[in-house]
Amino acid sequence: MSGKVVLLVTSPRLPAGVLTAQAWDLVRAHPVLTAQESEQAAALRAAGAAVTVTPATADALVAAIAEHGTVVWLAAPDGDERLARELGLRLAREPGLAELELLYGSWDPPGARLLDVVTVMDRLMHPDAGDPWKRAQTHASLAPFLLEEAYELYDAIRDDDAEAVREELGDVLLQVVLHARLAEETAGFTVDDVAGDLVDKLIRRNPHVFADTEVGGIDEIIANWEQIKKAEKSRGSAVDGVALSQPALALAAKLLQRVERAGLDVPPPAPDTLGGRLFAAVAEARATDADAEAALREAALAYIETVRTTERRSV
Repeated sequence: MSGKVVLLVTSPRLPAGVLTAQAWDLVRAHPVLTAQESEQAAALRAAGAAVTVTPATADALVAAIAEHGTVVWLAAPDGDERLARELGLRLAREPGLAELELLYGSWDPPGARLLDVVTVMDRLMHPDAGDPWKRAQTHASLAPFLLEEAYELYDAIRDDDAEAVREELGDVLLQVVLHARLAEETAGFTVDDVAGDLVDKLIRRNPHVFADTEVGGIDEIIANWEQIKKAEKSRGSAVDGVALSQPALALAAKLLQRVERAGLDVPPPAPDTLGGRLFAAVAEARATDADAEAALREAALAYIETVRTTERRSV
């Protein structure tokens, strides 16, 4: 081989200059070519690498190989796939001209695409070039969509549809990011604050993982979680903090659970009203480890199928 082109691919989601040791050795030892100035090119140049802006063509690379022997091509965020194909075809037509090598100087860490979500949301919420509908929303106007998306995710999980779960998780994430972006303008906190609070909470409430707390099983993990949560919230009642907007059957079940965990002896409402009888049914379900909300939902879905069957027969 008369020379070599190393296609250096880096993650656009990491700070410029964050490269592997192998990549740094390479760019310090050989000329670096790129099609345009970038933060990555500036970082390499500042660290002593010889970076030159040149046309993104196979001819330009072949000329550089003839002069330097080995050159590094700093790829664009899309990986310069067109240039790689063009150069590959050129080298296939002229065996022995040069060797083409691909090197990942950095790569996306897990969760890196979440940064893209934030970037896209910032564009959508731009005062001038953004989406007028999204900019017109408030937490209150978006709240029904959050519930709707959560229910659609619940349906996908119930149907055991992995593809739908993936899509619906994205829709729920959209609601989270959009609410956080609105708060940046109205309440003074950002999506980073939301994520930071979550990280702190997860570490704080899982001392068996992040500290030296020893547990004997899942029951102790749950008990620790509840104790830590109670200390954080400084709640005066066992039923403080229960989400009151959840479906009524689920609300009743959660209240009964809280009372049971607190060791309180509080009888449910008298079954002399419709609400009392429904509450009693939830208590009966809990006594048999059944989920009243899920049971009623299953019955409703079965009823839907019965209705559809009856309609088909009547046609």
